[in-house]
Amino acid sequence: MDQHKLSSLPLFSQLDSRELGQVAQAADEVDVSEGKELLHEGAFAYEFMVIEDGRAEVIRDGEHVADLGPGDFLGEIAAMENGRRNASVFARSPMSLVVLTAHDLRTLASSMPKLKQAVEARANERHPLCNGQ
Repeated sequence: MDQHKLSSLPLFSQLDSRELGQVAQAADEVDVSEGKELLHEGAFAYEFMVIEDGRAEVIRDGEHVADLGPGDFLGEIAAMENGRRNASVFARSPMSLVVLTAHDLRTLASSMPKLKQAVEARANERHPLCNGQ
């Protein structure tokens, strides 16, 4: 994964060169087609995704709850807690994603306070009960 591309994404923009290198080494860039289910509600978390390009829709209990676009990330709640997905997410256009395994996300976040803080802040916005609160 290209460090420069990572640094252009808000989640990673505050990381230094060394940290960006570590994320780049662990991350994969994945293209998906419109209609693909990215996350399945109730499934175990194996990955975390950041949207480089494209749009996604979040569905919980059969109801539309959010739209996501470039710079947004998804899967952080279950990935950080090593738990199950609380919503399904579908690609609503062709998409380019930065993908980390849940394990890699937790490992990187444990050594990068800025990354951990950004991911946990968003997780808390989306689901106030995560992280033991």
